[in-house]
Amino acid sequence: MRKFQAAASLAGFLVASVLAAPGFAAPAATPDLPSAVAGAPDPFAWLEDIHGARATAWVAEQNARTAKVLETDPRFETFRREALAIFTAKDRIPTPGFLGGRVDNLWQDGDHMHGLWRETSLDGFSQAEPAWRTLIDLDALSKAEGRSLFFKGANCLPPRDRFCLVRLSYGGGDAVEIREFDTETGAFVEGGFHFARAKQDAAWLDKDTVLLAGDFGPGTLTSSGYPFEVRRIARGQDPASAPVVFKGDAHDVRVYPRVLRDGDGRVAEVLIGRSPSFFSTRYLRLSAGGALTPLDLPLKNALHGYLDGRLIVQINEAWPAGVHGPAAPAGALVAVDPKTGASQVIFAPNARQALVGAAVTRSRVVVEMLDNVSGEIRVFSPGPGGWTSRTLALPDKSTLHIVAADQGSDQVFLTSESFLTPTALWRVDAAGGAPVKVKALSPKFDASRDLVEQRFATSKDGTQVPYFLVRPKAMAFDGSTPVQMFGYGGFQLSETPAYRPEMGKLWLERGGAYVLTNIRGGGEFGPAWHEAALREHRQRAFDDFAAVAEDLIAHRITSPRRLGIYARSNGGILTSVSITQHPELFGAAVIESPLIDMLHYNHLSAGASWMAEYGDPDAPADRAFIAKYSAYTNLKPGVKYPEPYITTNTEDDRVHPGHARKFAAEMEALGDPVLFYENTFGGHAMDADADLQARRWARHYVYLSQKLMD
Repeated sequence: MRKFQAAASLAGFLVASVLAAPGFAAPAATPDLPSAVAGAPDPFAWLEDIHGARATAWVAEQNARTAKVLETDPRFETFRREALAIFTAKDRIPTPGFLGGRVDNLWQDGDHMHGLWRETSLDGFSQAEPAWRTLIDLDALSKAEGRSLFFKGANCLPPRDRFCLVRLSYGGGDAVEIREFDTETGAFVEGGFHFARAKQDAAWLDKDTVLLAGDFGPGTLTSSGYPFEVRRIARGQDPASAPVVFKGDAHDVRVYPRVLRDGDGRVAEVLIGRSPSFFSTRYLRLSAGGALTPLDLPLKNALHGYLDGRLIVQINEAWPAGVHGPAAPAGALVAVDPKTGASQVIFAPNARQALVGAAVTRSRVVVEMLDNVSGEIRVFSPGPGGWTSRTLALPDKSTLHIVAADQGSDQVFLTSESFLTPTALWRVDAAGGAPVKVKALSPKFDASRDLVEQRFATSKDGTQVPYFLVRPKAMAFDGSTPVQMFGYGGFQLSETPAYRPEMGKLWLERGGAYVLTNIRGGGEFGPAWHEAALREHRQRAFDDFAAVAEDLIAHRITSPRRLGIYARSNGGILTSVSITQHPELFGAAVIESPLIDMLHYNHLSAGASWMAEYGDPDAPADRAFIAKYSAYTNLKPGVKYPEPYITTNTEDDRVHPGHARKFAAEMEALGDPVLFYENTFGGHAMDADADLQARRWARHYVYLSQKLMD
């Protein structure tokens, strides 16, 4: 089955938004807590009104002021042109997916800003100039309908994948409209399945029936903004009158359907996933008669597919030995018989390894993993004596990704890349044979003057924290090198070496250096590395990041005057906390699409879904430890902070733009210098089209150049 492109990673799971609940009351004042912790009125709460007149006027004023600073710099137009050339280059690698034995792709360039959803044959894709057939022209569709539409993936009915449930976003946000599309006729199906815009998931049962987790009216969404009802929708049926298959409650994060199929496209298992928290899911098997039976799995799990009568599951907590079978450690990949519950361990990583992801083909399981933050791809085969594996021969010291795997065959697409080596696309038959390079990106910047080192910093508690340094070979160790430092540290997401043409062209070629940190909270060393910075332990991620900065300064790689930081989303917590806790370490900070007001985040957009990561600020004990680091709470008058560049998006329905707005307004009220810019479309990813991307990165690098190079 073709997977949703928007759900290809954990980040894709963060697709919920609800505004602050009407009538929300702050906790009563607690005598032993400071007023900010006790719930004092927020003087900038009016900036949470996304489209309110006062708020939008403030945004327009800030945008004009920031544009004057950044876009009138002579470098802006140069950076914009260079970035646009990269994002619209005709020789970019088309990202492939599998579509009924064919290959599909979403292609955006200077002539197709919204993109073309298109297809070609599997063999034809390997040609230098594939014969593409356009399925949907998103630019033409947007023009015809008078609204800005973006493709967010399609769920197609195996084995031919003729009929697809296409997800269309307005302006790049997470909420989508779902329409049925016929890939043979190249048209939307007249009178076909059509579900209005919402945060929703749909899965095919058969050609005339789908399971839908959607917004069915008041009282059908969780406090995180996800659906908690799944209904069985027959062709032509009004969803409002469709039978409810399962109903959770508002305290869940979300509820969704999963239909697993075998290699011939036949339905093997129908599951309902119920997530009580972001990292936990209870699965129930749905019988043909409608009965629901719970599956015995650890709550922290990731279901990757179905093979040979078994579910392929990554477990993110230890599974003690029991009736299911032998014990399995956290981070292991297991095969589970859904009928008997019997399990087998496919792969168990050691302390320096991490399972990043897995994909199921017709006869194999392909695993993407890290070994000391270096990529590896292994293929596992079931057999009467257990599972055997082979490691694919791919470039070492690289990041390796599974791009797409075809369950109808054993064909897999993979990529390899590193900081200075352009991305290459590989095709492999998982059943046997070596990977074959089918496409390679041409170099987009001159990397001959740079080198890469993996180094380690010692954090406050003694933990060794790895980081990568990309620097000029001729760099003088005198503290004069401008350094851009990146971090994330959350949600068990691993940060690995990547070929970033815009960074290379706009930053490295001009003598800058780049640092990628592997701080706790990420997944570089499995679940334990993530859990070390959860909830009350969040400060460890901030300490790790500061330790890397201190290491760079101590070794005279750079100096505070030349050290800037950049991160986005969860990384916005990291960057905002870094400049409030250690303003002396940094000369610049790009804070993009950020969470910042951590005492109120659970009442903004998708925030309530992340309480397993950060804690519940409405619970006094949690509020106390969150208040110790929340940057919106900890800005103080009289402190010299580096002037940050804070940027967000009006149509971000994942992380509320109020976070960025309020932090900028508070800094301004304290008399601290601050630059703020808000894009008006593009959603959380801010990657809706190439022109938006080019302008976005041009502003970033003009700011960093002004602060760190001038």
